[in-house]
Amino acid sequence: MPELPEVETVRRGLAHALNGRQIQGADVLLARSVAYPESPTDFVTALRGTTLVDWQRRGKYLLGQLAREQVAAGWLGIHLRMTGSLWFKPEGPPSIHTRIRLFLDGGDELRFSDTRTFGRMWAVPPDCPPEKVITGLQKLGPEPFSEAFSSDYLYTALHRRQRPLKSALLDQELVAGVGNIYADEALFTAGLSPTLPGSQITPEQAARLQKAVRSVLQAGINSGGSSFSNFQNVQGVLGNYLDGAQVFRRTGAPCPTCGTPVARIKLAGRSTHFCPTCQAPAGTKR
Repeated sequence: MPELPEVETVRRGLAHALNGRQIQGADVLLARSVAYPESPTDFVTALRGTTLVDWQRRGKYLLGQLAREQVAAGWLGIHLRMTGSLWFKPEGPPSIHTRIRLFLDGGDELRFSDTRTFGRMWAVPPDCPPEKVITGLQKLGPEPFSEAFSSDYLYTALHRRQRPLKSALLDQELVAGVGNIYADEALFTAGLSPTLPGSQITPEQAARLQKAVRSVLQAGINSGGSSFSNFQNVQGVLGNYLDGAQVFRRTGAPCPTCGTPVARIKLAGRSTHFCPTCQAPAGTKR
């Protein structure tokens, strides 16, 4: 599933390409890709004639601000989930995985493709907060780059949890936007074991982890995200963060710090990569 850096990369691409563009029509090719309104016809009607004013990101959600004749007209919400992607000015006819097409002024198109069909779109009505319509949005924790995501906050939030640090970081109610890739990378950067229970973390360790989360997410954004599955930006360009990943999907490769082979275990059903030496279970600082 795309994580914060991937979604932020898409957001920036959408803002560059679509701000000020009018949605003149739409075609819903798979009804369940529309989460709200219930009727795909109503979804198309809600969007037709609106102008995309700006794009925001909340966790892994994309929010396109809509206006109609300079009056606020709600939001276009998008969650790519596991395999969703957005293509601006796609070439050729729609593929079998195309789920929704948005037709823009000037003859351009934004196409939503989704192989596994878990992605969703919402047309949020005017005068309605997006979190009242978009499932899961209201439960998100603080943004990693916000003041709310402080080391004190992280220490307090983790200390309430018995879950291992890796599992806790994947909880979107703890921090919005972190997923499997960047959780592994942040824990390595902080020198913390992924199996360390949150209740055992110290304030100093929480401060290292808070800094590491921001560091690896920023590196991911700077690299245009990670492309090991379906992710690409709106122009179809792949991200290259994984070219410099420290431990994620490097099982058996030497740790870039100490040379110990990178290990892989399962935590909460997710593959977890770490250095057994640099990330000793006691959370020893490297």
